[in-house]
Amino acid sequence: MEKREQVNRLAEILAKTSQDLPDFAVMEVCGTHTHAIARYGLSALLPPNIKLVSGPGCPVCVTADETLARALTLARQPATCVCSFGDMLRVPVRVRYPDGQIGLDSLLRERGLGRDVRLVVSSLDVLRLAQAEPDRQFVWFAVGFETTAPATAVLLQQARAAGVHNLKVLCAHKTMPAALLALLDPTGRRPARQPIRGLLCPGHVAVITGADAFRFVPEQLGLAAAISGFEPEDILAALIELSRQLRRGQPGLRNMYPAVARPEGNLAAQALLRQIFQPCPAVWRGLGEIPGSGLALKPEWRDFDALDSSLTPDPAAAVRPAPENGKTACHCGQVLRGDESPADCPLFLRVCTEANPRGPCMVSSEGACAAASRYGTGGAAAVRIKDSKGVRPDSLSGHNESGKEPDVHE
Repeated sequence: MEKREQVNRLAEILAKTSQDLPDFAVMEVCGTHTHAIARYGLSALLPPNIKLVSGPGCPVCVTADETLARALTLARQPATCVCSFGDMLRVPVRVRYPDGQIGLDSLLRERGLGRDVRLVVSSLDVLRLAQAEPDRQFVWFAVGFETTAPATAVLLQQARAAGVHNLKVLCAHKTMPAALLALLDPTGRRPARQPIRGLLCPGHVAVITGADAFRFVPEQLGLAAAISGFEPEDILAALIELSRQLRRGQPGLRNMYPAVARPEGNLAAQALLRQIFQPCPAVWRGLGEIPGSGLALKPEWRDFDALDSSLTPDPAAAVRPAPENGKTACHCGQVLRGDESPADCPLFLRVCTEANPRGPCMVSSEGACAAASRYGTGGAAAVRIKDSKGVRPDSLSGHNESGKEPDVHE
């Protein structure tokens, strides 16, 4: 069956499965899901009673202004180079400078002013740079969830083994479970527009953590959960599973990505993370400080901590965030909570564009605003999904808690 036909068939099954269910929303908490949904126009294929809501699944987007201001402060230190991925360099933040002036800044702007800010494609690039320039301090601005944190751990292991002392880490790694508990706790506030009844869980995070790491979704939050891959068939198959759980009135966890995400996850990566990091409070854009949702270097690795070193200037010399209020303020926080869609922000496609972003959700390749800008909020999915033979069998099946293969055509 050709890809387009398969997608259309799955859309028909989803409509039948969700028929007569009350209106409900499913939150995706992965930027790759957000972009796949927009790219393929999957929202246009959904029944009218299902709405997809983007959550805090973009690591660049959830990085708080306070953390960005620290990176800017480090970039202004003498003989210091700050390195990060390209998206992080472009994120704008409104700051107050040590002289009291207020302005919109970014690491890319600092580079334009002559600061040493470099784009890298791998954390190990920073190690090579530090070895090549031993008289310069290099700071790895480490951002990401469980998928990218192991790469930072490998960087630190190799730096210590090589005796490199001019490399530090500004650690902004975060972990997903605590944030989802804080956002979707049934005893607290839920996103207001429609009740979140199901969660589309990120397949690549589950590769590291294990699919079982998301059991808390049905057990503690009472929500239906499905771990999904990133092709349109994968996402629609996961939505069918979520609809079936809701129809039965029995929220559970179904792994729809079993060929890649195993129940136990990557044990070697998990052991590496435990060796280097420990849980800590972390500030998330739109969510505030969440206990246990960040990763900090363990005491035995603190000699690599950029905030626990001679690089940290006198507080009076630090760049500090200066948040905007009122109609000119970016609404990325509301978008990340699922309270608003990108189009609800008064800046969207008026002041804030991909060429001139005002918030991280428009900057990041995983941001909801960038996805809505690039692909629109609906669209003709049939046009965007190319015909192709050979749909992977594993993209249409998964494992439930008993290990039984589900059939999306039931």
